[in-house]
Amino acid sequence: MDIVQTGSWGFGEGPLIIAGPCSAESEEQLMATARALKATGRVHLLRAGLWKPRSRPSSFTGEGFRALEWLRRVKAETGLPVAVEVASPEHARAAIEAGVDAVWLGARTVSNPFSVDAIAAALRGTDMPVMVKNPLSPDLDLWVGAIERVYSAGIRKIAAIHRGFTPYDKSRYRNLPKWELAIELRSRIPSLPVICDPSHMSGKASLVPETAQKALDMNMAGLMIEVHHDPARALSDKEQQLTPDEFDKMMGSLLFRSSTSGDIGFINHLEELRNRIDSIDHQLIGLLASRMRISEEMGEYKCRSGVTVFQLERWLEILESRTQHGISEGLDSEFVGKVIRMIHEESIRCQDVVIKKLHDAGGCPPAGSDGENE
Repeated sequence: MDIVQTGSWGFGEGPLIIAGPCSAESEEQLMATARALKATGRVHLLRAGLWKPRSRPSSFTGEGFRALEWLRRVKAETGLPVAVEVASPEHARAAIEAGVDAVWLGARTVSNPFSVDAIAAALRGTDMPVMVKNPLSPDLDLWVGAIERVYSAGIRKIAAIHRGFTPYDKSRYRNLPKWELAIELRSRIPSLPVICDPSHMSGKASLVPETAQKALDMNMAGLMIEVHHDPARALSDKEQQLTPDEFDKMMGSLLFRSSTSGDIGFINHLEELRNRIDSIDHQLIGLLASRMRISEEMGEYKCRSGVTVFQLERWLEILESRTQHGISEGLDSEFVGKVIRMIHEESIRCQDVVIKKLHDAGGCPPAGSDGENE
């Protein structure tokens, strides 16, 4: 994809910094926040939600079309370009007519391919940057599909916004980061800029700075931060919005590191470390292949002995012993647990494949209920 990078969108160079209130609640509130953000000198693009797709109809759903006039005043007084979320073709057309500088598609909208198609069609023929948030669920194909739909409409100024995914269990984050999915997205579409929304990801203002720093350390193309001149009185997402002073302080404390270095000493040492990692990775893959071959042999042995593939007691012993071993080696227990579960799942699959082949060939007796698991 020949995607135009954010530095060529006309808003400034370096990581793209987008900031502003979750919702445009009133002209006074929007202007007060915009003036304060302009004074920081750290904002490329002011964001504001005009149409808010809320879970409950009784929640504040935004001021809608009439707030576009407030954005015109923001641009006229502060000179800041403005961006809004659009959730329908009508929103998109109104934003174009009002001179909005960029739009984004929210997580709920991205979760519906029909909505994305309709909005992309309304945006066809414009030079407006379009940002695509990840869907609510960690469905990478759905995210990629939304980006492809926007691209197919002839739009080339495109970025993804990583705002995290709806958690199934309690978490310190409002939306789980799942950084690995953002990495995989960039692997699939290398030319795609990915911006992080640490406000929605964190859900708490206190977590926004550390999440923003993590995003920058992941070499993301920018940040979208929710800022309100008086968060305690905000009509939506008050817990995650920073004050302009907090935003300014955070931006001053963030480390904007380079993605590379021209220092020959650094390059040589980094190459040495990478070579060591490459060697270990090749060994790991070889060991995993050996383990799966043993699993296949075990599957055949169990099948011929009339024994089930899975035994709960053995699995619990594997999980406990490997996790404890990992902890003793200084590894995170959650990480070790994930790795062991993935290996065990693949091992079971390998055994199932072998057993199916033997059953199809008539080489296995009916399965029993006893025996040893791995």
